[in-house]
Amino acid sequence: MSDTAASRDAILGRIRSAYRPRISDAERMEQYAALPRDYVRAIDEDIAARLRLFVERLREYDTGVHQASPDTVSAVIAAVLQRRGKRRLAIPQGLPASWLPQGFEFIPADRLMPLEIDRFDGIITGCTLGIALTGSLVLQKADAQGPRALSLVPDYHLCVVFADQVVDTVPEAFERLAKTSRLPTTFISGPSATADIEMTRIKGVHGPRFLDVVLVS
Repeated sequence: MSDTAASRDAILGRIRSAYRPRISDAERMEQYAALPRDYVRAIDEDIAARLRLFVERLREYDTGVHQASPDTVSAVIAAVLQRRGKRRLAIPQGLPASWLPQGFEFIPADRLMPLEIDRFDGIITGCTLGIALTGSLVLQKADAQGPRALSLVPDYHLCVVFADQVVDTVPEAFERLAKTSRLPTTFISGPSATADIEMTRIKGVHGPRFLDVVLVS
């Protein structure tokens, strides 16, 4: 036997010895169900501490954070849009009219094509959840949030988040999302950005370059 053949047989022998027969789908599901899931869920019962962490992480991602009360949402949104120079914005179905200030143009955009959405100055949405530990926003195809294209196509996104929507961790978020897990879901952690092999940071590759959060507490 040649050295090449001997080497081949040795390699194949190791593969065969390491090979384990495939298990059935039922057995695989049993193994999956048996996996330990003792993840850290809550970090701090103090709501104020949770919101401070959320704001801190948002700002680390270069997200603008603006505080509001339920009565001042519209005024805060107006101030943010004026500062950003935004006038014509897309909105999803179900966005509360009380959020929308006078002096701007708001167009329902759920049924628009991406090229049409791209012509707006930006988008205003609500959200399903905020995650403090990762500074993330969770949007689903629901009222005040709309289809995924609305949060991916425009160059600018303003998102309204209520304090009781903010959870501590990703596992806690998934627990809350269990009942609506079949809805299209988008996780957003700051403005869209990526870097090439030379570490040149580029914004807006797969989402808005600019993100503002109005935190209502």
